[in-house]
Amino acid sequence: MNLIDLRSDTVTKPSAEMREAMANAVVGDDVYEEDPTVLELEAYAAKLTGKEAALFVTSGTQGNQVAVLTHMRQGEEIIMDDRAHVFLYEGGATAALAGVQSRTLPSDNGKMKIEEIAGAIRMSDVHFPDTGLIWLENTHNKSGGRVLPIDYLAQVKSLADEHRIPVHMDGARLFNAAVASDVEISRITEHTTSVQFCLSKGLGAPVGSILAGDKEFISRARKWRKRLGGGLRQAGVLAAPALLALKNGLDFLKIDHLHANMLAEAVAKLDRVKVENEVETNMVLVNTSETGKTSEDWVAEMKRQGVLAVPYGPLTVRLTTHRDLTESDMKQAIAGITNAWKQLKG
Repeated sequence: MNLIDLRSDTVTKPSAEMREAMANAVVGDDVYEEDPTVLELEAYAAKLTGKEAALFVTSGTQGNQVAVLTHMRQGEEIIMDDRAHVFLYEGGATAALAGVQSRTLPSDNGKMKIEEIAGAIRMSDVHFPDTGLIWLENTHNKSGGRVLPIDYLAQVKSLADEHRIPVHMDGARLFNAAVASDVEISRITEHTTSVQFCLSKGLGAPVGSILAGDKEFISRARKWRKRLGGGLRQAGVLAAPALLALKNGLDFLKIDHLHANMLAEAVAKLDRVKVENEVETNMVLVNTSETGKTSEDWVAEMKRQGVLAVPYGPLTVRLTTHRDLTESDMKQAIAGITNAWKQLKG
């Protein structure tokens, strides 16, 4: 049986063009900053984000942790939403590596209330940690790929500037946010001090992420990358497909979003299940509570019907579209989900 993989947009395989680019990449030693393909990728990413400089890192988690280590001092505090990826899914790295603590606030699809952010800022009192960073995530993973509005980003940045606190954006799926908002990447990132985005998710590159900011920030970040073991040598073989993904990936994201809406519309026709999220990008969250079956039950039955998905809570299944899926694949996925529903609807 041909399995349709909707677990994540990280499951994509490099295209033939990417493999050819890897084979033909002009390379050098990136620790000496002599790999021309990496340098081209970093310059292109900096231009896209409107930042002075950029750094190629091995993963989104490494990019996020390098940002924390570069921005902050031990004992400081990060303000973030209580369902942020960095809080839930990065192994406690901010505490383990940087020695900083998280101040989590409730959010509405990733949007913390401005007044609550303001109330959480703590400075110049010996009893409290100083606030060293405000953290945003766009798109917001746990909300099903929801997009942070530009006007909200501007409000957060204005508050941060008032208190001289940097703003970092975990933009793992930043390009999905830009496509959904129909804006240039820089319209989003102008409201951040630094930004990390993944090349290996919706854009479809096999490896890597980008961290961008001003020149001084990236210079310090480069040393932290080295300390974390992220100093690569002939990294151009990885940067080459990433550069292709950056230049050619946006059209694929538009298709991914259309495919996610196809899934959402199909699920909406089934009784006793419902779509939890407003589908803005490439994720669909399916609530199974009225079927009396858990997300684990659903994931197991969907696999039997030829569809791979992930549990995203006790009663929530996440479906994620990506560039390797065709319209035919989506029809097969919908048929598999419908067959699973027939078995589990109760």
